Amino acid sequence: MKLLVVVATQKELTSVYRHFNLPEQDFIETANFDILITGVGMTATAFSLGQRLDKNYDLVLNVGIAGSFDKNISLGSLVNVYQDVFAELGAEDHDNFLTIDDLGFGKNTYHASYETTALQKVKGITVNKVHGNSKSIETITKRFQPQVESMEGAAVFYACEQLNIPCLQVRSISNYVTPRTKETWEIGLAIKNLNEWVISYLTTDVY
Repeated sequence: MKLLVVVATQKELTSVYRHFNLPEQDFIETANFDILITGVGMTATAFSLGQRLDKNYDLVLNVGIAGSFDKNISLGSLVNVYQDVFAELGAEDHDNFLTIDDLGFGKNTYHASYETTALQKVKGITVNKVHGNSKSIETITKRFQPQVESMEGAAVFYACEQLNIPCLQVRSISNYVTPRTKETWEIGLAIKNLNEWVISYLTTDVY
């Protein structure tokens, strides 16, 4: 099985690069897996996948760090995002928000077509700006009841659905989604735990 690992930044896979003695490049091909560094956000992700993703891949593994709305998920924990939503795709109608589904132009919700039973399954949203304001956090929580947020996940699900390629999204929780308090974040721990999981996943036959 040929696997494509998709991640926004090299920093999120530092130990993976070191473990497999990989060159510091944004696209790497190996015998068993490839790695694609897309850049941060939906637009960069969509462009990178448009350049590299094709049906030669049997599975896409999207990984990275994420913020959690759910305080019951410990910082540094790994989660399996089984559903992801383009949270800002739609239109404002005075005080209401109309999703792209409501407008009749498509859909905003996508699902993983592959999963790992070893990790907690959560619902995610994909955003252009991470939430750090109490009012916007309250609004988005009421609208979608998300557990985690990232800036790329739904774009990966979308691309994989278009090509009918199985996709798995695993995120490591670096912070809680609260009014921005960066001193409480655990980015180092989240990246460490993510890299350990990815190395284990790539060196076993679980996929």
